Amino acid sequence: MPEHSQDHIESLRVRRAPKISVFLIAGAVLGVVVALILTFAFDGTSEVSPNTGVVYSQGQVFGFLTLVCVPIGLALAGVVALIFDRRSRQHTRQVTVDHESVHVDPEPGSNGHGRAH
Repeated sequence: MPEHSQDHIESLRVRRAPKISVFLIAGAVLGVVVALILTFAFDGTSEVSPNTGVVYSQGQVFGFLTLVCVPIGLALAGVVALIFDRRSRQHTRQVTVDHESVHVDPEPGSNGHGRAH
């Protein structure tokens, strides 16, 4: 099979960028930990709520605090990731790469997908 190859020298900019998903997961976990700490730090669940007239269990308080703390943790971690991403743009490097592409012509009498049947 005849082969045709092309060789291109290209100049590229390379930078290290943070993985934003890792930051968001860490922010969500941090939000859950903060909600857990706040749940056990303030023991106000044995009293009747003046607004609703209901006594909330610690599990309910943890759930309410998780609904508030996780989005805050996600937002803060997202902002930190974006700051790191902006900062990484300043530290780019210029590299030269050799881009080689090889094209193989099909054999005469074949359908182009391997051997002729």
